[in-house]
Amino acid sequence: MRILTIIGIFVFAIASVVVMSNMRPEPPKKERVELDPLVEVVVLENMTANFEVHSQGMVRPRTETILSSEVSGTITSISPKFVAGGVFEANEVLMRIDPTNYKVALEQAEALVTQREIEHDGAKKLQSQGYRAESEYASAVAALATAKAERVRARRNLERTYIRVPYEGIVRAKETDLGEFVNTGSRLGVVFATDYAEIRLPLTDLDLAYVDLPDASDVSPSGSAEGPVVTLSAIQKGREVKWPARIVRTEGVVDEKSRVTYAVARVEDPYRLHSSGEPMPIGTFVSATIQGAMVENIIRVPRAVVRGTDEMIFVDADNKLVIRNVEIARSDSDYVYLSGGAEEGERVVITALESAVNGLQIRTLSEAGN
Repeated sequence: MRILTIIGIFVFAIASVVVMSNMRPEPPKKERVELDPLVEVVVLENMTANFEVHSQGMVRPRTETILSSEVSGTITSISPKFVAGGVFEANEVLMRIDPTNYKVALEQAEALVTQREIEHDGAKKLQSQGYRAESEYASAVAALATAKAERVRARRNLERTYIRVPYEGIVRAKETDLGEFVNTGSRLGVVFATDYAEIRLPLTDLDLAYVDLPDASDVSPSGSAEGPVVTLSAIQKGREVKWPARIVRTEGVVDEKSRVTYAVARVEDPYRLHSSGEPMPIGTFVSATIQGAMVENIIRVPRAVVRGTDEMIFVDADNKLVIRNVEIARSDSDYVYLSGGAEEGERVVITALESAVNGLQIRTLSEAGN
């Protein structure tokens, strides 16, 4: 009886649970709603773009001269400015070679000219009186001319004992010193002009399509032309410094190895010796922003919108995705400029989609918010 009682209790408990669960009302059922992906779109607009072309290069002097001795002798004096970094004026004497031998040679040449003039005048007088032959007079004329030529040479050699250059500049290197004997052709140092500096800027064929470079026919007799404006920049003392420049010519050939064309930009007074501003030392590596050509009716989109190399996701009138390729005219770090494959007024998806396929139904943020 005890066992039957226990079993009865269990059966009654189970039956009670079943009855109570059947009596509980069922929870309300909600209809499942499939929501289309929500994306943000941008409407394409035509614009006029003024493209900038970027390049870089090294600042070089317009004129650089290796100083060499035209006469031999001992260096007797050197200008205190003739040191690396020294600034000198045009035609300023940088050093002097011992002129003693050349002064003596000039005095001898002048004395010989005087003697030959006396001989010439005597021969001319005698020839006019019929006492000398024509050939003797011609010899006297030739001797006088030779003596005068020797005097010119002696005077020029004396002048060559002064070492100077016809432009204002800076000493790059000093390669001789006081008391040193130099021969004709010995290197004395290296100097360069400071009137303006030049930078060779490599440009690709795509860059050339957006830069109006001067042609060979545009170059003036001075060797320059009015090309596009250039802004040069470099980091100096921990901050960015900019300088104005201008393209004055191209080198007129395509580099056989790199297939680029070099444009030459010019900077006036790079060391700011006669103007205000930050100096641009020779040898500075600079970045260049060249003012490009103006292009009308072009479409600009954020760079992140383009998938792969040239693919974009459009939204048609039925809010369905359309994936197609576009023609890219140019791109930079922020934007891509389209020349084909897209029209003004079309909508482009700017939201990142994991699985975008043609015909996918979507919702736009602008419409969802209304």
